[in-house]
Amino acid sequence: MRSDLATRPRLRLVADAPAVGEAPGPPVATPAPARDDTELLAAARRGDATAAPAIHDRVRPQIDRTISRLLGRRSADKDDLAQLALMGILAGIDRFRGDCSLDSWVSAVTARVIYKHLRRRKTERRIFEPPSPEEPASSAPPADAATRQLLQRVLAHVSALEEAQGWTFMLHDVCGHDLREVAAITGASVSAAQSRLVRGRRALHERIAEDPDLAHFLQQGGTSR
Repeated sequence: MRSDLATRPRLRLVADAPAVGEAPGPPVATPAPARDDTELLAAARRGDATAAPAIHDRVRPQIDRTISRLLGRRSADKDDLAQLALMGILAGIDRFRGDCSLDSWVSAVTARVIYKHLRRRKTERRIFEPPSPEEPASSAPPADAATRQLLQRVLAHVSALEEAQGWTFMLHDVCGHDLREVAAITGASVSAAQSRLVRGRRALHERIAEDPDLAHFLQQGGTSR
């Protein structure tokens, strides 16, 4: 005797059919898979028209972070410098050999653009200037305001350093570039960059030690590296 299961029709899953009188919906587009850094760079090098917008989306956050570290988030030149940095990145893709991460290279290119821009306009020390007296008082909590005042005092001491030492300190100790990158950004040799860093740290340490509002940070080891 044959089983009832053997005589039943086989079922299969099908998509829901549109209702009577309803037009079928458009096909659902499958998004293209995101390309990794290697694929993006390869596409740019072979002239792929889609590479430039994709690279912009990939590197712009790192460009903005680097500009904010060096100039602050309210820099009036932020957008112009970001465009210059992006142009430099696109123009220099063939020179990027993958010796470091793409983010590190983008940060170094951006810092070099900022460095050259500020030197050309002779406004390097503006990044260290405290807010003008005409600016309205901040509504930040007292603790934040006090911290900001201390940071301004530290930056005032950095601004008093010899120019090359101040830049080397900012690029290395604040932005995190290694000595080779600092040398490339400032147009110096690695040994010169290292010497400037050592002298700059020592001079800054001495200046902070003589500041009654900051000296206790040295005693706590807050400024030593």
